[in-house]
Amino acid sequence: MPALFLFLLLLSVSEVFAGQTLLAVRVDVPPAIDGRAEDPAWSQTLPLTVHDLVADIDITLRAVYSGDTVYFLSQFPDATEDRLHRQLVWDAEKKGYLDGPTREDCFVIKWSMVSHETKLSLKENQPYRADIWFWKAHRTDHSGYADDKLQIYTVARDKKAKMLISESGSVFYLIRQGDEGRPAYEPILNAAYSGDRVDKYEFKVPSGSRADIRAKGFWTDGGWTVEFARKLDTGNLDDVQFALAGAYPFGVSRYEIAGRDPEPDSDTPLYGTGDVGEILTLKFKP
Repeated sequence: MPALFLFLLLLSVSEVFAGQTLLAVRVDVPPAIDGRAEDPAWSQTLPLTVHDLVADIDITLRAVYSGDTVYFLSQFPDATEDRLHRQLVWDAEKKGYLDGPTREDCFVIKWSMVSHETKLSLKENQPYRADIWFWKAHRTDHSGYADDKLQIYTVARDKKAKMLISESGSVFYLIRQGDEGRPAYEPILNAAYSGDRVDKYEFKVPSGSRADIRAKGFWTDGGWTVEFARKLDTGNLDDVQFALAGAYPFGVSRYEIAGRDPEPDSDTPLYGTGDVGEILTLKFKP
């Protein structure tokens, strides 16, 4: 597909096949991206509530825009604040480090990048591409960004892909790749013993298209507030692009959308099992 055609396709998806609509209203003073909901901007828009079927919780969403940037507020209950991810545990018998039980809290916004109707789920009956905004309490929150990734759900086999079975029983493959640029974290090479428990990741400052989405989370009183901000048009072909006249299908998930099986031994057994339950629509109010 020619790059120009793809860009125009992603710039505005005119047809929407969704239920609830999240309406982004224009505000003169945008909210600060600090994970707190006290900014006056958020009181100027109505909340939308969606139920996460995997986590079995309600998620509340709000959206505003100002200038060339759109902002999102998400809030959801969580009894504990989990800010460690796969902290390594020393195995004396194997003389090496293994992933421990810690799993970070996270939140995903998943945008359709195709013009046809899609459920954006891991059991979809036809291929699709999606722009993933992936906030991670350990690996990205330190930097003030969310991870920007591309998810490809395809019938084309790939050795790095996760094999999945659709609702109709067909075989699909899930490819998850980061956008161009440097991520906010990199694995640390822990060859020799340096403690019973050590961090698995080194923090970085993201760059390029991988740093398109500012985000920050704050946990208090049994729940998370996570804020996002991104330019309407990033100019990057690996991103969904927004126009004020457009309408954009998306879904959200409390857990990483990776097609994994539950991990009974981890602190967060459902980590990696997330999926989109309800397709929503983003529209802009002039």
